[in-house]
Amino acid sequence: MKFQIEREILLAPLTVVTSVVERRQTLPILANVYMRLEGKRLTLVGTDLEVEISIEAEALSGEDGECTVTARKLLDICRALPETATVSFEADSDKAKLKSGKSRFTLQALPAKDFPRLETGSWEERFKLSRIELKGLFDRTSFSMAQQDVRYFLNGVLMELDGSTITTVATDGHRLARSQASLPTPVGAHRQVIIPRKAVAELGRFLSEGADDVKVELNNNHVRIDRPGATLISKLIDGKFPDYKAVMAQVLNQKLLADRQQLHEVLARTAVLTNEKYRGIRLEVSAGSLKVSAHNPEHEEATDEIPVEYSGPDVEIGFNVTYLMDALKALSGKQVEAELQDANTGCMLHEPDQDDTLYLIMPMRL
Repeated sequence: MKFQIEREILLAPLTVVTSVVERRQTLPILANVYMRLEGKRLTLVGTDLEVEISIEAEALSGEDGECTVTARKLLDICRALPETATVSFEADSDKAKLKSGKSRFTLQALPAKDFPRLETGSWEERFKLSRIELKGLFDRTSFSMAQQDVRYFLNGVLMELDGSTITTVATDGHRLARSQASLPTPVGAHRQVIIPRKAVAELGRFLSEGADDVKVELNNNHVRIDRPGATLISKLIDGKFPDYKAVMAQVLNQKLLADRQQLHEVLARTAVLTNEKYRGIRLEVSAGSLKVSAHNPEHEEATDEIPVEYSGPDVEIGFNVTYLMDALKALSGKQVEAELQDANTGCMLHEPDQDDTLYLIMPMRL
């Protein structure tokens, strides 16, 4: 295998492919990136046996072949080369040589035939969606995923297909995020799949560039997302996601309207003096006003207040301030509407007159 390629053309796909490669592996070859040249089309593949990403790049010239080399070392070398550099790459079964200008590198290579690929079987459902819309669905919900929860089905994002609607949901048991969008073409049967945390993180990078539309394919065990010249495949979490619709069906009769940026800023200021472990903050809602207060074990206190549109009974309620700020940051409108009831029920945040994206945050006892 032999090829020449511009450093900038190689660097972008190599960065995305290397991001999926774990630093510690059970198999030495999983530290490697698989490379195959056909004509001038160079295909790069990285995997950790849970998630696999393959991306194509255009070489200047070359001789067809395949090999695997250490992903991170190759990436670090490419990053260290000048921006306008041209890279010459040549590999056989156990060595790969890389040249650029007067720079010379020799890397260990492992046989390409030993590189493991995900076995996916046939696809049962497929649909197309705007790349920006799909990325937005995950961006607006993924921060609410659990981290290493024993309830393994919470360590990911639920993707639900129902007719012409696609919905993403994430929860860690203390907060819940739900966002939905319309599909250009209705899908078949109702389907729910849970995409694991690692794949969701990779999707953020994978969907950050490329053509307008992506194709999504599903079966019971895998999801595959295609954009021109690039593919991401991930195993799915085998488990039943909580009934999020029942959780969101709380009776919340009191509505508060606030400036989103102003509310975020007052929470950020007050959060400085919250308990570092529990991050608890107290909200006191009264007619036309929202008072925010916090204290910590060092007996330090903070209070702040902003005007809001509210005409219901006085309500005093505690929350984890990080959860509130995450939700406010994920919304994009100028104003935010908060639905609440009392100190024992949650708070629903969304943009006024818009329920495509909802955030339910459960209260804290302070």
